[in-house]
Amino acid sequence: MAKKEKDVKEKKQNSSYFKDMKTELKKVVWPTPKELVNDTIAVIAFVICIGVIVFISDLAFDNLNKYGITALQEKVRSSFQTTDSSENTTSENTTEEEASGENSTENVEAEVVEEGSNTTEEQNTSTEESSEEQNDVEDENATEANE
Repeated sequence: MAKKEKDVKEKKQNSSYFKDMKTELKKVVWPTPKELVNDTIAVIAFVICIGVIVFISDLAFDNLNKYGITALQEKVRSSFQTTDSSENTTSENTTEEEASGENSTENVEAEVVEEGSNTTEEQNTSTEESSEEQNDVEDENATEANE
């Protein structure tokens, strides 16, 4: 019996809830169609204004990043590249002097051992090797500049 009494109380509470809700909705003052149109237009105009403000801000920050910060980064990179390239030029000159000194020693030894076309071939090979080394250094510098 206790269960039946609880079920009856819950039904009364549920029915009273919906009755209360209905009476509260009757108390609500609904806008007239004219007020509804005016309020809707005001909301749409406000949303458009905020959209325009966000769009302009986005363009401004994008251009600031594109022409301001990125340009500044490029200037900094180029200044480091000139410093690095002057250091690399100094080291390349030292390497070329060492290579030319080694080449002359190899050439003298080659002339003693073999005469003729073999000496010319060794000179061409050593010249090609030093050119390849210079190209590798230049490629590394270009890669660092791009990073």
